[in-house]
Amino acid sequence: MAADADPRRRRVIEVIDYDPAWPARFVEIAVGLREALGVVALRIDHIGSTSVAGLAAKPIVDVQVSVESLEPVAPFRDRLVALGLVYRSENPERTKRYFREAPGTPRTHIHVRRAGSFSEQFALLFRDFLRVDGQTARDYMAVKRELAAQHRHDGQAYTDAKAPFSWEIIRRADAWAQQRGWEPGPSDA
Repeated sequence: MAADADPRRRRVIEVIDYDPAWPARFVEIAVGLREALGVVALRIDHIGSTSVAGLAAKPIVDVQVSVESLEPVAPFRDRLVALGLVYRSENPERTKRYFREAPGTPRTHIHVRRAGSFSEQFALLFRDFLRVDGQTARDYMAVKRELAAQHRHDGQAYTDAKAPFSWEIIRRADAWAQQRGWEPGPSDA
C-alpha cells in the first residue's frame, strides 16, 4: 500500500493544549466500561497525556483496563465489542489487547493489560510521575509538540521518535518511585 493510501499516514498528528474536559470524558467512558465489565475489570484507569492536568496531548483519551489474564479474551472482548468498541486483534503488542472508539465517537484508546504486569505498572507510574514532576511534564510536552510538527502525517514515526524520551522519563520515575515507595493508588473507576 502506498504511504498516501495508508489511512494511518493521512491522519494529522496534532498535539493540542490541555482540555479540562478530558477528565469528564474519561469518567463518561469509565462508567460504561465498569457497567459492561463488572468484576472482570480489576482496575480502570485514565492514563496517557490526557490524564495529566495541564499537559498538551493528542486529543485521544487513553484508558487502561486491568484484568486477571489476557487469555482467553472473550470475557472482556465480547463485552467491549458489545459497547461498540472496535477490537484491534492485529495489534502487535502482545502485552495488551487493544480497542478503539466506536465509529463516530471521539477518539479513545482502550488498553487491556494484565493486572500487576510491567506494562500495566509502566503506564501508571509514567502518569503518576508526570503528575508530580512539573519540569519533566513540560519537557515532555515540548518534545511531543516538536515531534508532532516533524511527523504530522506518520503516527508510527511520531511514536518511535518519542520513545527515547519516554524511556528517560520512566528512568526518572523509577528513581522517584524508589525514593517514595510508590504504589499505584486506587482504581480511577
